[in-house]
Amino acid sequence: MKSRLLLLLVMIIGLSASGALAAGAEKPSHSEKEATPVIKEPLERKVILKRHYLDGEVSEETVNETILSMEDFWAKYEDWQLVDQNSVEMVFKKQENDISPLMKVNGFFGISEDGTLSIFNGRPDNHPMIIHSFFQIDLGRLDSYKQKELLKGIPILNKDHYEEVIEAYKPYSVLKSKN
Repeated sequence: MKSRLLLLLVMIIGLSASGALAAGAEKPSHSEKEATPVIKEPLERKVILKRHYLDGEVSEETVNETILSMEDFWAKYEDWQLVDQNSVEMVFKKQENDISPLMKVNGFFGISEDGTLSIFNGRPDNHPMIIHSFFQIDLGRLDSYKQKELLKGIPILNKDHYEEVIEAYKPYSVLKSKN
């Protein structure tokens, strides 16, 4: 008898803790289980947005969100991929089909000291930092005009120009010249 009472007490405590015995609570229907949870009070979350660009750059933006409706929140970030979350923050990423804002403003194609086609943050003749490297160029096969152009720096105007310049110099790559 004591064991039955104990078992009944454990079941009541377990059901009460899970919320099934809460006043007026009903078992949710199948469709209610799939519905977006209702938020009783606004949730505060730090949202980190990481944009990955074609040129390899990754930008990061942090916003503080007050979430009133989960449905609205997920709709706002439907083009993003959730990569991590916890009770404080959510991290989303997105692959951008474009070059980074840094490239558009200050990116220049040039040639590094070892003959590698590279992108510089600023004109290569001012010895700025290399942002990205592609492939080594056979300078012996490159006409003098193209060499001077690379030494001076070719500004990156947009995504199409970025792709055109890479394709224009691929035939001069060291790997291509050995074939």
